[in-house]
Amino acid sequence: MSSGGLNPLSYVVLVLVGRGGAAPHDLVRMARRGQRVHWSGAASKMYAEPKRLERLGYLRSEKQPGRTRERTHYSLTETGVAALREWVALPTAFPRIQNEAAVRMLASEFADDAAAVVESLRPLRDEIAEQWELLEEAERRAPTLPHRERQLVLVQSLGKRLLRALLEWIDEVEREFAPNGSAGARESGRDQDAPSAPEREV
Repeated sequence: MSSGGLNPLSYVVLVLVGRGGAAPHDLVRMARRGQRVHWSGAASKMYAEPKRLERLGYLRSEKQPGRTRERTHYSLTETGVAALREWVALPTAFPRIQNEAAVRMLASEFADDAAAVVESLRPLRDEIAEQWELLEEAERRAPTLPHRERQLVLVQSLGKRLLRALLEWIDEVEREFAPNGSAGARESGRDQDAPSAPEREV
């Protein structure tokens, strides 16, 4: 959806600014915590998008004291609040999915060795563990934002479910491609509440 110059990233920025407002570096920090799981787009664009939204009238900015110099702090205008109210009431579209792992699986028929496919997926375990830690951190911080705590907990719950699903799929691939069906041992004894990387438990 695009309305009044707004695009998917615009709504992410408006939501992250929220009722309390935020500085550009705050937006980048929040975006990086959930970007890989919840939305697409480079976190670096968080510096430019608020300026554009201010020109369009959705945000306003003011200078506030910082540690070494003044910093820009953005807050929602009435137009920005109205845009969010209108947008949140619209039907939710199916998530956009760009999953390289799925494409690699389709391409596996061209691999000289099926084991190469499994090996190409294993580094994902480390990334899943890192993303899990970020979600855990965000979940711990949720009580510091009581006006949004319930929403944050539910968003992190969705993120964890997505990570678990991806990890379970990697397990399935390893079982399918393992010689003599001997894979899958890593599943026994795993903590079902947290994904594990190849060499460590999260």
